[in-house]
Amino acid sequence: MDRLSNTVRPYAWGSTTAIPELLGVAPTGEPQAEMWMGAHPGAPSRVTRAGQPEQPLSALIEADPARELGPAAVARFGPRLPFLLKILAAAAPLSLQVHPDLTQAREGHAAEERAGIPIDAPHRNYKDANHKPELICALTTFEGFCGFRAPDRTADLLAALDVDSLKPYVDLLHAHPEDAALREVLTAVLSADPADMAATVTETAAACDRLGGAHAPYAVLAHHFPGDPGVLAAMLLNHVRLQPGEALYLGAGVPHAYLGGLGVEIMANSDNVLRCGLTPKHVDVPELLRVVRFEANDPGILRPEASPSGEEVYETPVDEFRLSRYVRAEGAGPVDITAATPQIVLATSGTPRVNDLTLTPGQSVFVPAGEKAELSGTGTLFRATVVA
Repeated sequence: MDRLSNTVRPYAWGSTTAIPELLGVAPTGEPQAEMWMGAHPGAPSRVTRAGQPEQPLSALIEADPARELGPAAVARFGPRLPFLLKILAAAAPLSLQVHPDLTQAREGHAAEERAGIPIDAPHRNYKDANHKPELICALTTFEGFCGFRAPDRTADLLAALDVDSLKPYVDLLHAHPEDAALREVLTAVLSADPADMAATVTETAAACDRLGGAHAPYAVLAHHFPGDPGVLAAMLLNHVRLQPGEALYLGAGVPHAYLGGLGVEIMANSDNVLRCGLTPKHVDVPELLRVVRFEANDPGILRPEASPSGEEVYETPVDEFRLSRYVRAEGAGPVDITAATPQIVLATSGTPRVNDLTLTPGQSVFVPAGEKAELSGTGTLFRATVVA
């Protein structure tokens, strides 16, 4: 069992205080957006196993994948840790984006490889051949946008702004079938003349700011990204506010963006992102429209229920990751979490223990497959593993 030393990524949208406050350290004054836990090549966790120098978790796994991951996980997902666990701290909106399904990722990656597009090229869409389902669990109030709202409801939201240049979109949203209406509006927004769209977004933002209420989150987006068509694209989506302990699952083809808050995020080990806006980065409109699923639905907030052992599982339809939570009160007995699959256990409050390792908030451990592991002490822990 290995205590993890983890990298914090300083993306511009990150909070300067949230992660330091969780860790109990002084802020640096720089944004601290994500703390990564896992074996992703971009920033693998580091471990010091008895008698060995510090090494990346990825190197430890590569040296003996069957020992560290277990035969079942290796057979199912290959010789690598199939998930990446993060603490995410957003003080400003993240880009509006969507992720491909597994078939789309494989096809897109193969096509870009054949075309000879460098892996670090700014216009490259597919950095790997994997899909990227995600789950975000709130540690504080957490806001974002997820999935298409029913077109009629979005038409009402836009009509209330009384902006002339929005009226064609309102008319399109009343058309049927709904999937075609959503496709036409998103295509029109992302393909519009940039100067005309910037003027529309500016006028829309002023109206959102004036009306407030359900329109207020879009004024926030426009403040951070003035004139960006992603502001109008986000107005097609459900606005979601998670309370601590609530979670949101983001599957393939579902457009989404985070607005702000602190949370625990887990995802399949992939970098594949297609952006819709709210970013200075490359937006590939044709490929984006190929990947997006134009389906209006409820975002489906997850609220887990505790099992007799105290484990609260966030159910998702994927096998690359399984996230659960333990909220341990004073006097709670030990819980055996030994598993035939690899695990990362993260503390977010109190001083819980994994075997003889005491964790403070923000600390985590890697538990190899089959390793005896027992939770004790008080506080909140998140347990990440796979279904194999």
